[in-house]
Amino acid sequence: MRVLIVGSLAGQSGTATKMAMDRGAKVSQVDTPAQATAYLRAGRGADLVMVDVSLDIGAFIAANEAERITVPVVACGVNVRPDTAAGAIRAGAKEFIPLPADPELMAAVLEAVSDDERPMVARDKSMLAVVELANRIAGSDASVLITGESGVGKEVMARYLHRKSKRAARPFVSVNCAAIPENLLESELFGHEKGAFTGAVARRVGKFEEADGGTLLLDEISEMDARLQAKLLRALQEREIDRVGGSGPVKVNIRVIATSNRDLQKAVREGVFREDLLFRLNVVNLAIPPLRERPEDALALAEHFLKKYAAANGLPHRALNEAAKLQITTRSWAGNVRELENAMHRAVLLASGTEIGPDAIRAPDGSAFQSGGGGVARQAAEAADAAHHMVGRTVAEVEQDLILDTLDHCFGNRTHAANILGISIRTLRNKLKLYTDQGIHVPGPGESRAGAA
Repeated sequence: MRVLIVGSLAGQSGTATKMAMDRGAKVSQVDTPAQATAYLRAGRGADLVMVDVSLDIGAFIAANEAERITVPVVACGVNVRPDTAAGAIRAGAKEFIPLPADPELMAAVLEAVSDDERPMVARDKSMLAVVELANRIAGSDASVLITGESGVGKEVMARYLHRKSKRAARPFVSVNCAAIPENLLESELFGHEKGAFTGAVARRVGKFEEADGGTLLLDEISEMDARLQAKLLRALQEREIDRVGGSGPVKVNIRVIATSNRDLQKAVREGVFREDLLFRLNVVNLAIPPLRERPEDALALAEHFLKKYAAANGLPHRALNEAAKLQITTRSWAGNVRELENAMHRAVLLASGTEIGPDAIRAPDGSAFQSGGGGVARQAAEAADAAHHMVGRTVAEVEQDLILDTLDHCFGNRTHAANILGISIRTLRNKLKLYTDQGIHVPGPGESRAGAA
């Protein structure tokens, strides 16, 4: 993990640096937010930025967003008033850490915010076979294509390959090709020179250069447009890239891993994906089975997430009872590991007693998950009943209820609510700002609408 510290942290930067380094982080430090933005723009990279709460965190985040630099920010300070800490969260910080920090708190926040230390959990035979193949090819520089349904853990596998490779000490850089607008993806990947286009206020190093010496993950590669596919193919063949507006090629030394939840052979036949690029990427294919075909993994992952979110929420760890285990191993988990993780996070928050039973494992709307029995007819009836109760309501109204109900469950904690909902913290904050502007009461940190009534 790469951590960038901004400011003196009220004289605690040295202590914070040591704590982060004790947990394997590589730490850098700058004095001002402007220097931090320049540091990130230059491609030095960070997985987490710890900022002195006395600095203008909102302006720092806005400056980064203007240049499409996305990195989680944590505010830190000594003897900070609650309203100041809350203000940092409203400005865009994902969490606040009081200093001097408790070592366990520091470790939990670093893991939860950076989300960089997701372990490879494999117990089922089908997944163990994939991991065995990954171990065999991890030490090579061969390009790898990881395929599977959305949420099966393709990025987790990519990070596992990087950790097992000879490049493990160098950066792991991920780019979501589906999340970046087509007209901006070229600059994101290859960088640009100052003045290359409107808004290019300074040279920006792209992800290829940021990953130099390490691994570049091209997530959802199937969403890349044909023109950019050609430029990517050249970069892979020649091991050099051209910055937008640049005067000459730049050599890079990287290993490329790509993921896709689509059938790329079919995309080739449809003329939307280059066959020569597929050949270049698909030297080795790691096909990850869906969670419904990995019942032993489902149970092991559930236990892992229960421990993780109990620690993150300061709650006691509760084991699954037998009925809950049966429910987990028989569900289809259409959203795969991502859906299971969110369900276990909710279960941690909703459970009572000494064990977690089926009643705590609920859908995002608060309704109980149904067991695997009953077939298509029962599921269709349930869907029809749910649709009947929503007739006459807009999608926006249903979404608003879901978001605010989840925020109530989390007592106003934005980070936890976003995790449960499966959306980014930025998306959640934008929704909440819209509701507030409409005069709708939104619970603050530590609040719920019931408590405020």
